[in-house]
Amino acid sequence: MLTSVVDPVYSRAFAELVAPLPPATAELTARLVALVAAHPGLSGKVMTGWKSVNFRHGAAGHVCSVFPQADRVSLYFEHGRLLENGEGLLAGDGLKKGRYLRLVPGDDIPVDRIGILLSEAIALFA
Repeated sequence: MLTSVVDPVYSRAFAELVAPLPPATAELTARLVALVAAHPGLSGKVMTGWKSVNFRHGAAGHVCSVFPQADRVSLYFEHGRLLENGEGLLAGDGLKKGRYLRLVPGDDIPVDRIGILLSEAIALFA
């Protein structure tokens, strides 16, 4: 299920994270995690208690998390309120600092826009 860019150290934990999900949601989660994991400088770890995959950058710290749920997958940016290029893509105006992109099975993943947001989020603190 996971592509080679996803750290094999947590592939078993990832499989356990998505096991209860419908196949389409599990596939969407795997694709989104692989996309984020491929971004330069990010390393991911399954956080069992949070039911998420959290991504850190050596200089910027916690950048984002992927939260899969039965009917959707959210990409949460820790400091999303500060991101300039999230307009129209990120939700969560009621949140103090974070913002998120919500995808449902069948959605196209906005690969280029996510790449821009990841770079911007890293640049905030790196």
